[in-house]
Parts: sequence; structure tokens; C-alpha cells
Amino acid sequence: MRSGILVVLVLLPGLATAADGSRAAAQFRRADADSNGALSRAEAERGMPALARHFDRIDADGDGSITPFEIRAWRKTRRAARGAEARTRFDEYFRKADADGDGSLSREEAAQSLPRLAKKFDRIDANGDGRLSIEELHDWLAARRSARASRAGSGRAALREGASAK
Repeated sequence: MRSGILVVLVLLPGLATAADGSRAAAQFRRADADSNGALSRAEAERGMPALARHFDRIDADGDGSITPFEIRAWRKTRRAARGAEARTRFDEYFRKADADGDGSLSREEAAQSLPRLAKKFDRIDANGDGRLSIEELHDWLAARRSARASRAGSGRAALREGASAK
């Protein structure tokens, strides 16, 4: 029983990486010279130099090695931070475009300051009041991101199905 648990614990990091199936996972496996399921700083510098620059931030438990789980967590945190930064930048564009400072954009304000957005004004104006609130814009952008992610996910699924049919 103990040897079975030991085998699972030794293989678990490798299984998680292999299950990913991505180019990053393949690169991780190549960089993992000792095949222990984790990258030392030296292995990261040789095999994944872009990741090695962030080694200390990725190494969440401070054990001197990074695992696929730590890399995924770090990437997820970075994505969230970038999303928050993008939202802050967008909110600033909105405030600058809101010439009269009433907290919403008229069709004219949108056309003058955000012409690409103005072309979609009627689609974004969810309540049909002729003004765009920051909430309407955030909801519209979230729906676009979700639709884009669904389309991308469908494309990846089709690629996987095509590959498995061969």
C-alpha cells in the first residue's frame, strides 16, 4: 500500500503536466532535466528563460523549485491583474469621454471621444434610454469576452476531435 502511494506522489506532477497537453507543458517536460516534475532555477533558466525571470514570484512555497501547479496559479493571478488594469484604463477613457460629467455617455459624447464604440451604441444601450452607463459598457464587454472565449473553446475542441480521429 505504501509503495502505491509513493508511486502516485512521484508521478502526480508529471501526470498533471501531461494532462495539460499544451506546448507549455511539452516545454516544461523538456526543461525538467531530472524528470522530477518540478523545475529548479537552473532548469528554468536553461529550458524556460521567459519564466525564469519570474522564478521567485512563481515559487509560491519558496522551496527553490516551480511546479506546473505553481505556474498555472501564477499565470491565473497575472491574467486577473491584467484584467483589472484594463478595466481601470477603460473606466478612465469613459470618464474623459463623459464631457458633462453626468456618469453616462450620450450618443454625441461617444461619437466625439470613442468613435468605434459609438458605431455600436444601439447594441450596447441595453435599456434603450439613449445613454451608455459604465455598467452597460462593462456588461457588453464581458458578453463579448465570453462569446470570444466560447468560440475559441469550440475551435480548440474541434482541433482535439480532429487530432483524435487520426
